[in-house]
Amino acid sequence: MVKQSIQPGGRYALLDELRGLDLISMMFYHGMWDLVFLFGLPVQWYQDKPGYIWQQTICWIFILLSGFCVPLGHKTARRGAEVFGAGALVTLVTWALMPADLVLFGVLTFLGSAMLLTALVRPLLDRVPAGVGLAVSAALFFLTRNVNQGFLGFEGLLLAPVPAGFYANTLTAFLGFPQPGFYSTDYFSLIPWLFLFWAGFFLHKVVGRENMEPLRRSICPSLGWMGRHSLLLYLLHQPVIYGLLMAGAYLASR
Repeated sequence: MVKQSIQPGGRYALLDELRGLDLISMMFYHGMWDLVFLFGLPVQWYQDKPGYIWQQTICWIFILLSGFCVPLGHKTARRGAEVFGAGALVTLVTWALMPADLVLFGVLTFLGSAMLLTALVRPLLDRVPAGVGLAVSAALFFLTRNVNQGFLGFEGLLLAPVPAGFYANTLTAFLGFPQPGFYSTDYFSLIPWLFLFWAGFFLHKVVGRENMEPLRRSICPSLGWMGRHSLLLYLLHQPVIYGLLMAGAYLASR
């Protein structure tokens, strides 16, 4: 039986623990990515639909949860600047050391941008009724999910092509319209993902702080610790995983 406890300091412990669990899933996913694309392990299911669903589950939870937690903090702009800076560091390191695996406009750059933009327009967002904001944000996310590929629509549902002129340069790639030849091993543009982030923001308001008391109960404190240190762990996990795999490959070859 899992022992539950109230998290000291009044944190919503289950939110931290959900973030920590999602972080573990992401670590395993990236470990598989290294095995498949860097070490040449043939894992067909990972490159097919199951692997795609796994990847989408990770990013959906992480982005939605990040938006959900914005109303709980008071330093959204500062946190956004920190996360954006961490994303810039990832881009710089991969450009300098691993140009074939360049990360340009990755998830950290997106999350930092989303936090900064949300802090900027927060007075306007707070004037939107929560249910309306959630419905509109979700609808816009589904409508624009395929803009990176040149279409409006969601996944296999292609509603209409987006004019080619939108896909012009690096700036349009940041917005969601990558130019021909654009490449990044981790790409999360403002559109469509900002709308999922805002869906989480408005979901918090729909749920209401008064209904969130059960989220203060802790089920697994170690997951909560990971969730509270998710930025540091995100920055460290890939070098650690790659180093372990390299060490394992070296020992196996001896």
